[in-house]
Amino acid sequence: MRRTVSGQTAVITGASSGIGRELALVLDNMGFETVLVARRQQRLKELSERLRNNSTIITADLSEMSECERVYESTRDMNVTLLVNCAGFGLVGNFDKLPLDKELSMIDLNIKALHVLTKLYLADFKEMNYGHILNVASSAGLMPGGPLMATYYATKAYVCSLTRSISQELRNEGSKVYVGALCPGPVDTEFNDVSGGAFAQKGISAKECALCAVSEMFRGNDLIIPGTVTKALYGASKLSPPRLTLNIVSKYQNTKLG
Repeated sequence: MRRTVSGQTAVITGASSGIGRELALVLDNMGFETVLVARRQQRLKELSERLRNNSTIITADLSEMSECERVYESTRDMNVTLLVNCAGFGLVGNFDKLPLDKELSMIDLNIKALHVLTKLYLADFKEMNYGHILNVASSAGLMPGGPLMATYYATKAYVCSLTRSISQELRNEGSKVYVGALCPGPVDTEFNDVSGGAFAQKGISAKECALCAVSEMFRGNDLIIPGTVTKALYGASKLSPPRLTLNIVSKYQNTKLG
């Protein structure tokens, strides 16, 4: 990636694995200093040791609002110009069978934490009239729904809707601040281990996803869909009746349960 920066800091949540980890590596390679945020401290230490530029580790459970606020307050003097909201997880199963406490934790992390951090950093970026916020959603958020992953799909639909709405508000104001949504399909990460399912098709690598995300972000694309297959499926879904799409998604999710 040719673009380089100096003296700027990127805050990356969910940095301990998967897409978040690869985004940290890509941004470090561009010259960003990084703030690595996740619950697993040892994973963050191992990642920090690989980075060339200054990095700060913040161990936090972002499902707690106070932790989101702590992350923000801890970074206010670091010249943060980029926020990556990557923390999140999913669950596979019938809606009435999934544990409510786990679903509420998912909502707190996938929605509330992202909402709070976006709002806090956006205010600073607008004051500078510069900055980037990349919200990691999913191609799931672009579908009419997701049987057997109902809550997860709903959280990602929230992320997509919120992000695209904010992006339009910024365009209306003539702001130079960027807010965009990354909407990958299957990516080879630890997602399956947490969700309790398995992708029915081979995913792209987390590194490929991260490289695409950063490239498209700096081009100003506010809806980023890595991979030609996922783009094609998204295009087809827009032309299909919602009930047909839901039926196809339902059959696809069933394969995850084996």
